[in-house]
Amino acid sequence: MAFGINRRELNEWKSQVEKGEVAFLTHFWIDPRFRNSHAVTKAGCSDVGKLIRWGESYGLKKEWIHDYKNLPHYDLMGELQIRVLKDHGLSSHIKKFNLEKKPADH
Repeated sequence: MAFGINRRELNEWKSQVEKGEVAFLTHFWIDPRFRNSHAVTKAGCSDVGKLIRWGESYGLKKEWIHDYKNLPHYDLMGELQIRVLKDHGLSSHIKKFNLEKKPADH
């Protein structure tokens, strides 16, 4: 389940992906398979060759690309997600979704 974004943000991401740009969309996300992640960043591009090359620069495999609703993308979580967002000047995503939360002191 995705939440924390609005229709405009989603449509902007879709438009960029469809134009063949590598585009990023971060949203809150709940999936019992990934209990340590509360948000995901989708890195998408309709030019799959371009997306594969981009992904390879981060050690991602082409087999990890999802093609949901004709919007090819990688799902990024954790440290890689933070690195990619920083590399692409998207620190606002990190802040908005509290991705660098510090573990509680014990």
